[in-house]
Amino acid sequence: MPALARLHVDTFIETHGGPGPTVQTREWQWREAFAQTKPDWFCFVIAGENGGLIGFAKGMPYTGDLSGFAGELNKIYLLREFHRRGLGRRLLGRVTSEFLCRGITSMLLFGDARNPTNGFYEAMGGERLITAAGEFHGGYGWRDLQALAKRCPIEGERRS
Repeated sequence: MPALARLHVDTFIETHGGPGPTVQTREWQWREAFAQTKPDWFCFVIAGENGGLIGFAKGMPYTGDLSGFAGELNKIYLLREFHRRGLGRRLLGRVTSEFLCRGITSMLLFGDARNPTNGFYEAMGGERLITAAGEFHGGYGWRDLQALAKRCPIEGERRS
């Protein structure tokens, strides 16, 4: 848990700036999540060549009010020095594959409209989620995860 908590803090600060939650807070949050007796969420991590964690993604069922979405990409972070190497696509592909295995065929994420990596979501076919007032707050949606899986193939897996 400590390595994931540290990565979560470091990537959050790189992405959003400011101090963000502490490592102790993130470690407590991750321990609570992993302690669930019937977890409905999942998490994938990427380790670097030295074995240290460099990225992660967390998925869970979506239970909010927006219709047309069944899964939520709750977190996806990658240390900035590892951007533009296909690792974000690999994380997104893993999440997509897991949702499809669970019978979930659509997903969304809630982000920050000022996030410099929003272009990644758009390159991966994410649809900007616009409010009723016509505003964009950083949310993206994928209504067809089969199509996203084709954009993010997982090594060794075939999708038809």
